[in-house]
Amino acid sequence: MEYDYVPMPSRRPLKWPNSARVALILTINLEYWDLLKDSSKHHYAGGPPVIPDSVPGNIPDFPNFSWREYGQRVGVWRMIDTFDEAGVPASCTMNAKMGLERRPVIDAVRERNWELVAHNYEQGDLLTNYHFDRQAEANLIDKALGVYEDIVGKPARGWLSSSLRSTTQTADILAERGLIFFCDLMNDEQPYLIRTTSGPIVATPYSVEINDFTFFHRRGMSTTDALEVLKEQFDQLYREGERSGRFMNVGLHPHVAGHPYRIRALREFLQYAKGHEGVWWATREEIASWYLENHESHIPTKAR
Repeated sequence: MEYDYVPMPSRRPLKWPNSARVALILTINLEYWDLLKDSSKHHYAGGPPVIPDSVPGNIPDFPNFSWREYGQRVGVWRMIDTFDEAGVPASCTMNAKMGLERRPVIDAVRERNWELVAHNYEQGDLLTNYHFDRQAEANLIDKALGVYEDIVGKPARGWLSSSLRSTTQTADILAERGLIFFCDLMNDEQPYLIRTTSGPIVATPYSVEINDFTFFHRRGMSTTDALEVLKEQFDQLYREGERSGRFMNVGLHPHVAGHPYRIRALREFLQYAKGHEGVWWATREEIASWYLENHESHIPTKAR
């Protein structure tokens, strides 16, 4: 996996379809965590805990497991209702075990024709565990992609690693399997090409800055604070997007953003963004497919 450092002033203006200024994606992460692991080591459950005292994997951590499960039982349905009321789509990530263990959530997403992005097999089994064993990493990816295809009915086109933990070989493995976008790199506000051993794959950046975990659990923001951050981010990107299109991702988790006292931030931000022309409510697959056809007009391929 390789990509070029191309600073913003060295790029040509990015012209989104229909003269859009901002490609806006609100990502709902649909994630399943195993309650138990066959290990006496401390269990990394794939995300910050609400109660920080970790326990071995073979002992149940009910506070953290059930806090996350709240998102599957309650929070995600509040978020789905909020998107339905706004009349805009979400882009959802799905780890394989979420599809196997919490199928009604995935069915609700599919009924709405929302995007589903492959998101590892189980949230706590990070790809970085396999950094020194490429075949083991490939096997885990294949296992996740196989479940995705069985449940969704078509092959996955893109990937977000659980906890954003991937390796230097992940993009190569994904491109070998025909995927066209990769979300783990958070270093840009525009798409760009990553070179792999099987041809290019498009970087469609995720964000830990514009993310409900960062707002509420890392920075201690109020609901109003979070709403103002979303608006500030959108306004600046919208202003800059008049010259060269921008990408705005909002990372959401049902057990965080789906609580009653936080949902207003999502509801009012959707209303706010809808009040602007030139917003592309795109899927990542749409963005990646478009960029593969149009990247030369933005960042020309260097002769190598």
